[in-house]
Amino acid sequence: MTLSEFVRAKRNSVKLTQPELAVKAGVGVRFVRELEQGKETLRLDKVNQVLQLFGHEMGPVELKHVD
Repeated sequence: MTLSEFVRAKRNSVKLTQPELAVKAGVGVRFVRELEQGKETLRLDKVNQVLQLFGHEMGPVELKHVD
């Protein structure tokens, strides 16, 4: 599941519109729209503002080296 799919699914599960999510997270509607559309360049602090509403956050994840 991609980040955009995750956010959209979580938003829908709590029956919020994009504008409602934006207000609750303290970000703009445009940011929520771009996040759900999978824009590749987004501010991590704002992404985490949205994810915190759902009890999650993004951070560094160790990659498993594949030979």
